[in-house]
Amino acid sequence: MGYFISFEGGEGSGKSTVLGLLADSLMNKGYKVVTTREPGGIEIAEQIRNVILDKKNIKMDAKTEALLYAAARRQHLVEKVIPELEKGSIVLCDRFIDSSLTYQGYARGLGMDEVFSINEFAIDGYMPDLTLYFDVSPEIGLSRIQKDGEREVNRLDLESLEFHYKVQEGYQKLLKQFPQRMKIVNAENDIETVVKDALSEVLSFLES
Repeated sequence: MGYFISFEGGEGSGKSTVLGLLADSLMNKGYKVVTTREPGGIEIAEQIRNVILDKKNIKMDAKTEALLYAAARRQHLVEKVIPELEKGSIVLCDRFIDSSLTYQGYARGLGMDEVFSINEFAIDGYMPDLTLYFDVSPEIGLSRIQKDGEREVNRLDLESLEFHYKVQEGYQKLLKQFPQRMKIVNAENDIETVVKDALSEVLSFLES
């Protein structure tokens, strides 16, 4: 089996950029790497992503949102993640279950345990072997999004600053709950430092 590594963080944390650069570094070292994202990664899940993140869907109920994420996650897992792990690949995934626990469970107030139970049905016990959490203050993250003309602005980017602080609080709770799996990367540093720190965490995990 390969290794399943997820990348987590608030909006504008830079995790997606770092994931791509980290994948290049690992491939240069001879590792077999596959990159993917949630929601998305495969055609059906990308279609669900479009529904979830469409700025027009402001009436979406929080439970509907949580269920759609879990549905996209299930399809992505069985169609892409599990087959790649079985081939021995290192799968680098931009977001996984922790995003649902934080955004819908904590920030939306559905309850982290309740959202975990929805996802237990979807993931059949598959959890990341390692999760990198890219920590950045909501103000810095959101200001990066405003400056980046090429990045898609989605429905979650338009939430209040208070919502994004709740997301950060939710991640802090998960870090206490899963200290073995989740490692913090200071995402307020310059991109070179963030990539170096993230690579160091991944290599120390792979080599142990």
